Amino acid sequence: MEYRIEHDSMGDVKVPADRLWAAQTQRSHENFEIGVGIETMPAEIIHAFGVLKKAAALANHTLRSEKMTKEKMEAISKACDQVISGALNDHFPLVVWQTGSGTQSNMNANEVIANRGNEILGQKLLHPNDDVNMSQSSNDTFPTAMHIAAVLILEDKLIPAVNTLIETLKRLEKENEGIVKSGRTHLQDATPIKFSQEISGWRASLEKDVELINRSIEPLYELALGGTAVGTGLNAPKEFGRVVAEEVKKITNKPFVTAANKFHALTSKDELVFAHGAIKALACDMMKIANDVRWLASGPRDGLGEIFIPENEPGSSIMPGKVNPTQCEAVTMVAVQVMGNDVAVGMAASQGNFELNVFMPVCAYNFLQSARLLAEAIVSFNKNCAVGITANKEKMYHNLHNSLMLVTALNPYIGYENAAKTAKKAFKENISLKEACIQLGFLTAERFDEVFHPEEMV
Repeated sequence: MEYRIEHDSMGDVKVPADRLWAAQTQRSHENFEIGVGIETMPAEIIHAFGVLKKAAALANHTLRSEKMTKEKMEAISKACDQVISGALNDHFPLVVWQTGSGTQSNMNANEVIANRGNEILGQKLLHPNDDVNMSQSSNDTFPTAMHIAAVLILEDKLIPAVNTLIETLKRLEKENEGIVKSGRTHLQDATPIKFSQEISGWRASLEKDVELINRSIEPLYELALGGTAVGTGLNAPKEFGRVVAEEVKKITNKPFVTAANKFHALTSKDELVFAHGAIKALACDMMKIANDVRWLASGPRDGLGEIFIPENEPGSSIMPGKVNPTQCEAVTMVAVQVMGNDVAVGMAASQGNFELNVFMPVCAYNFLQSARLLAEAIVSFNKNCAVGITANKEKMYHNLHNSLMLVTALNPYIGYENAAKTAKKAFKENISLKEACIQLGFLTAERFDEVFHPEEMV
């Protein structure tokens, strides 16, 4: 491999000749060999850095054009566009497990953008610190990148995924409107319910989750940029925070604003904890829905068997013909991961000592993993399972009319205690509710038929 020599405040460093990063990135790459190639800084954070560095160049040109000339600003902007698009992803090798402020990833962005900008210019005009990092500190750029990345992944990936599944459930509600089945509580037989009503519970849960996520996004629009090292805004123009937030707003088409209190913005991660709580709520509901689906599809002969789901792949290496609810299992595993991530996000957020939180990379990593995995799991579940759900009407009818809890319909006519006696006799002697009720002398056959209509109990 060929190398070139790069220089920073600590001296010379050998850097691979075909890479755009420079000395500080290389030092981090060598000093933190933890999860290399697996747990690298999330792409969403890298792209968010592209957004904020472009916005900073534009704001600096507006506020201090003598330093951020038009030529520099345009070169930085073009390089940032390539970062935003993902074209330069290979030049961001750093792992999550680095400095807790994310300083080295900030410098990775500064170095890559400066070197790429210089390539575009055909001359060495841009300096990573003096130009790309102008009016900024790692301490305000990394939390800004976290908020930008969080908003984008929630609004552009997670919520659309949930809405797609909601539309599928709406269709299934309409298709199954007239089907009545046995309800279940405590995993025991309960009173009847329409299958469409059961589906509506799933749908409404997801709609509520979207509402909660949308509420949690509002605080994430506030950006720490302008606070620099400790929140005072040292070395940044007075209006930098406001102007740079306006530029981020234009680039992303999202209503970002400058944080009112930069001391809070640098040290507290409460907005991310709150938003991840909404993500966890969605994970909980997806766990419930996936479990309902696999229970209802259990069988095909010895389970509930009340619905059919798509058969996507063989389910066993030893049992021929076995097909498993694998999409449900993937969703539930993702849900478990999200719940675990919630603990990590909360613990990381609690470590805001004095003027800075130094657990930001792990906080960002877990937050973005939760949103990404959940979005992709929901898309997969919708495409490979939910859209193909159909009712096993015969099994639903059988289970409904075999349920002892239909005896609840007799409460107004024979009373709770007599109804309980009827159900227990029917179960013990393996006879129908009608037979038990008649044998106990509570109702005649004719009267039983007059008052007992399971399909009307919904």
